[in-house]
Amino acid sequence: MLPKEPKRQYQAIGLKLHGLIAQGTYEVGDRLPPEREIALLYGVNRAVVREALIMLELEGLIEIRKGSGIYVIAQPEPQSQQATPESIAKPDDIGPFEYLQARQLFESQLAELAALQVTKNDIKAMNQALVNEQQALASGDNSYDGDKNFHLAIAKATQNSLLEDMLEALWQRRTNSPMWKKLHTHIINQSYRQEWLGDHQKILTAIKMKNPQEAKESMWQHLENVKQRLFELSDVNDPEFDGYLFASAPLKVQQ
Repeated sequence: MLPKEPKRQYQAIGLKLHGLIAQGTYEVGDRLPPEREIALLYGVNRAVVREALIMLELEGLIEIRKGSGIYVIAQPEPQSQQATPESIAKPDDIGPFEYLQARQLFESQLAELAALQVTKNDIKAMNQALVNEQQALASGDNSYDGDKNFHLAIAKATQNSLLEDMLEALWQRRTNSPMWKKLHTHIINQSYRQEWLGDHQKILTAIKMKNPQEAKESMWQHLENVKQRLFELSDVNDPEFDGYLFASAPLKVQQ
């Protein structure tokens, strides 16, 4: 029986690196090549490599040391020498940057529709979510309840319950994702969340003005900012971020 093909791109790269560690190409104590070199070797972007490394970190094979690099700290167990996606990763766990790209495409459309359908009660719910978000930041609360409630309020403002359910399911995937949680263990400074609050204010203003184009572009840019900031803050190889993410061209709405 042929081994099952990886479902995610990051899993394919993770399996290749797993094999190199299992074969002894990289031994315990060795430092892996920088992300950029791995990306060039396998013809993928650095976001995919970052996700593959998170997968190996969850397995306990590598340790990511901020400002130093990625080190092999263990060899795979003998029974996992011939690894499969199921043996070393949660098969349906989406990579954090792939997840954000999907949200960017989906939620920019939701914001556009919400600007056309929004009611006064919807605006009140969005305003309250932003108040809660600001209070959480001021008190040092690291929960994302206000953030989540703001985005869900936009989905509710579309007046389409299926779209609302779809966004709720996307957030639930994030909550249940070991990959997402591991990414955030490398991010200590939480000040970036204040930037996101400013993005939320811009989105809300566009929706209040019932400007669908501005709402769509503001949401697109917000989630682009989230991707770039999380990638930058979790970088271990380069003190200067080079913007090498999942390719996302600036959103241009047809006039």
